[in-house]
Amino acid sequence: MTAAAERRVDQLLSELGIVIDPQLVELALTHRSWAYEHPPAADNERLEFLGDSVLGVIVTEHLYRSYPEYAEGHLAKLRAAVVSTSALATRARELELGPSIRLGRGETLTGGADKDSILADTMEALIGAVYLSAGREAAESYVHRIVDTMVLGADKLGAALEWKMSLHDLCSVLGLPSPSYVHEASGPDHDKRFEARADIGGVRYPGAIGRSKKEAEQGAARLAYGVLSAAEDGPAAEDGPATEDGPGAEDGPGDAGVARSA
Repeated sequence: MTAAAERRVDQLLSELGIVIDPQLVELALTHRSWAYEHPPAADNERLEFLGDSVLGVIVTEHLYRSYPEYAEGHLAKLRAAVVSTSALATRARELELGPSIRLGRGETLTGGADKDSILADTMEALIGAVYLSAGREAAESYVHRIVDTMVLGADKLGAALEWKMSLHDLCSVLGLPSPSYVHEASGPDHDKRFEARADIGGVRYPGAIGRSKKEAEQGAARLAYGVLSAAEDGPAAEDGPATEDGPGAEDGPGDAGVARSA
């Protein structure tokens, strides 16, 4: 790890007064692709496993204590918005974590330092490293510094907090079947794109494209939610907002235009 990369990771820890074993930091920043090319080096997957659980517990407790007026379902949406892969990856970019990650040649050539999954896993691995090296109190301070602003932002999103859950709830209110999702993949293996469409009672709504199935499904849920919310007399497919090529929903897969998820 370069001196510049080490400074990016150490800055936040220093601000919090956290002293951590540098070997654990290095391990947390080691992707399996690098470890594979440098046997017998270890990778960060075990630390990521630990950090995922630590993050979940700390965020869940914070939400429980901070929002006593919220029901379980809304707390679950808030938590999902904060600990999701895309949310953690966004925060990792803000912290300029990508250049610090040790990647193999293949991942380096295909932009691994900016991939959501790698960034999010590394964030969790660092949380695991803080927990092991400095204890729970330090891990709590570290997690709060990372996620508290994300929680405040998520609390203002309304239905956008978690589109799939919001669409599911709306379908329940309208007496519609629970939504399912159909997918199509395109592009090379190292840079795939996924298109997802929400299917509600046999009616398929506009497609959304994402880097992962989860991201595409969130975009598809957002579009379907918009169609159902705008319909005055129920989920009439013809009355939905138009996409590039026509109405917002279809009775089958068809050729409606694809809208990119936000």
